[in-house]
Amino acid sequence: MSMRALFTAASGMRSQRVNIDVIAHNLANANTSGFKTVRADFQDLLYQNMRPAGMSATTGTQVPTGIDIGLGSRPAATQRLFKIGSFATTENALDLAIGGDGFFIVNMADGTEAYTRAGSFKIDDQGRMVTSDGDLLADGITFPTDAEQIGIGMDGTVTVIQDGQESQIGQIQLARFANPAGLKAMGRNLFTETAASGAPITGIPGENAFGEINQGYLELSNVSIVDELVSMIVAQRAYEVNSKAIQASDEMLQTANNTKR
Repeated sequence: MSMRALFTAASGMRSQRVNIDVIAHNLANANTSGFKTVRADFQDLLYQNMRPAGMSATTGTQVPTGIDIGLGSRPAATQRLFKIGSFATTENALDLAIGGDGFFIVNMADGTEAYTRAGSFKIDDQGRMVTSDGDLLADGITFPTDAEQIGIGMDGTVTVIQDGQESQIGQIQLARFANPAGLKAMGRNLFTETAASGAPITGIPGENAFGEINQGYLELSNVSIVDELVSMIVAQRAYEVNSKAIQASDEMLQTANNTKR
């Protein structure tokens, strides 16, 4: 019996190790623009049914509850929570924050599309609007070299002022998903479509449930450091208690082995 407790407690320690890994990742990205908190979900393992509920006890009576011995826990999923983070004012014309649902669409070097909430865009040597890693914004925004001022409206309209005249040079579109938690995280603040996320739905910012674009702002990480520290303490204590259960089971086995002496 103590052997069962050993493996059950060991599964709990493995689960809490995964929990700590997720918490550490969240804390490491507390200052990453557009980062979304990840939460580890767990589920219990199979049960050893020693007496089924409802079986006959004596003539005319039934056992109201059975005896089921659980065998521990395991990680079930890591879910990304896409609640909107706080905005920080930067006064940089190419810093954009989405005030609601949606992702910026990015073309990666291999030709595939990726999606991001991090709106810290730059201009490359050809005047194109790119991410910090040089990936192109899918809308193909290219700024003229003599642009005096850049304006990006809440509806994604991109304008520049040249020789005192304002002209529109492009339109930024956003994408959203039926299940954004199903997106695959690629690192570098990028996500890609999966079968679980569903196909991207594109549209104009501010229309059809898309968020509006705010120029001169960045969306901060939605990680709550206080919540993560509390979760870390709880995980650490759970890990410690599971290790105590292993120690208690070991002592019980030692007592059983010494019974003959």
